[in-house]
Amino acid sequence: MDVDSTFINEEVIDLIADHAGVGDRVADITERAMAGELDFAASLAERVSLLAGLPVTVIDEVRERITLTEGATELVAAVQEAGGTVALVSGGFTPVIAPRAAQLGITEVHANGLEVADDRLTGRTEGPVIDPAAKAEIFSTLVAAYDCDPERTVAIGDGANDIGMIARAGLGVAFCAKPALVAAADVAVTERDLRAVLRYL
Repeated sequence: MDVDSTFINEEVIDLIADHAGVGDRVADITERAMAGELDFAASLAERVSLLAGLPVTVIDEVRERITLTEGATELVAAVQEAGGTVALVSGGFTPVIAPRAAQLGITEVHANGLEVADDRLTGRTEGPVIDPAAKAEIFSTLVAAYDCDPERTVAIGDGANDIGMIARAGLGVAFCAKPALVAAADVAVTERDLRAVLRYL
């Protein structure tokens, strides 16, 4: 499952950008990237560069502001109780989402790192960039690692950067999604409640 605007209600980078006073500028780039109008990796680099100089404490502050999407807890619990595994694959940031995911027993969190120097964000990511191709590849790697029947796998997302991941799943779910993803998905959920996905499982 994707994270920003899917597993959670917010776009994390937009929240961080608010602290830097560049919220509107970053939100515009995010919107265009999710619609498939911009190269994701390049747009991510551009957005993160605008965060340079922020104190690392902003990560904790932003983590407190994020809210789980309605039904997220119930969906995760239902999958886990049925013997399934939930993994988060995000173009967002590991230090923000991983602690929240752990509270729900989700240990598979694949997202971008944020480089820090002298207790401040450098304006660069750290580690491999989780772009659309990486999302799709991580999905396939997880399917193999957990020895899943590919036809019994599910991918959920909202943006154009989720198309590759959605295409590799047995069931691809567009969740309150951009038109580009809706066109590529098997089913589209328009109500903002992840429990709606359960009817397809």
